[in-house]
Amino acid sequence: MRFEHVLVVGAGQMGGGIAQVLAASGRRVSLHDAAPGAVERGLAAMEKSLERLAAKGAEISPGDVLGRVTSVEAIVAADLMIEAVIEDPAVKEAIFREADTILPAEAVLASNTSSIPIASLAGVTARPGKVIGMHFFNPVPVMALVEVVSSKETSPETRAAVVELARELGKTPAEANDFPGFVSNRILLPYINEAVWALHDGVAEPEAIDTIAKLGFNHPMGPLALADLIGLDTCVAILEVLRDGLGDPRYEPCPLLREHVAAGRVGRKSGSGFYTYA
Repeated sequence: MRFEHVLVVGAGQMGGGIAQVLAASGRRVSLHDAAPGAVERGLAAMEKSLERLAAKGAEISPGDVLGRVTSVEAIVAADLMIEAVIEDPAVKEAIFREADTILPAEAVLASNTSSIPIASLAGVTARPGKVIGMHFFNPVPVMALVEVVSSKETSPETRAAVVELARELGKTPAEANDFPGFVSNRILLPYINEAVWALHDGVAEPEAIDTIAKLGFNHPMGPLALADLIGLDTCVAILEVLRDGLGDPRYEPCPLLREHVAAGRVGRKSGSGFYTYA
């Protein structure tokens, strides 16, 4: 199973990065986003990213890579779809339902979801054996990990093909079974949420909390800065999936996290979160 033409749905931070690494591997990419101007912004960010990589010595031609990415106004037929839209089950299910009617029967439908069970997405299609999770990490061109998540219905052939694709993209695939939050966010989000509680309770200021995590745990980034990078709205959405999916109230988002989201302070993408960004 070879994926020569990939449809990426969602041109934001994650979708644009996914499109970039696919195109850099020599594949043809169709990039779709229903939000006006999103694809154009995604392509502009991609160009800047490619120029930075080239300036650092990467053997890459930004023009050649961008030339393999085509903006499309709707879902189109491809060998593989990778969905990378907001962490909202209803939105993702609608995309999978539509893609199931447009992509050929042998095509694989993958989601970049970081927490939503793959079985729920597979359930709206007529091809559950060809539905899988392909969870990239931000920033996609730099981070090496891809969490490959199989539901009970995902076929061994689909899993093997996606694992091989991840390797061809220069990534390290790590396989996980289909549970809310999978492995990465089941561990990461309680850590972030507890850091927000420490801030909420006045234990320390954001800089101190992040410094303790970086120097004390040898983490490259503190939990509050990382939350800003992920997006505080995404953090809340993942915590709610964990809380509801596992039936455990310990995953309830900290009130301060909800307060920031309600005020539109969702992190780097909005210009402010726990920190302020230029």
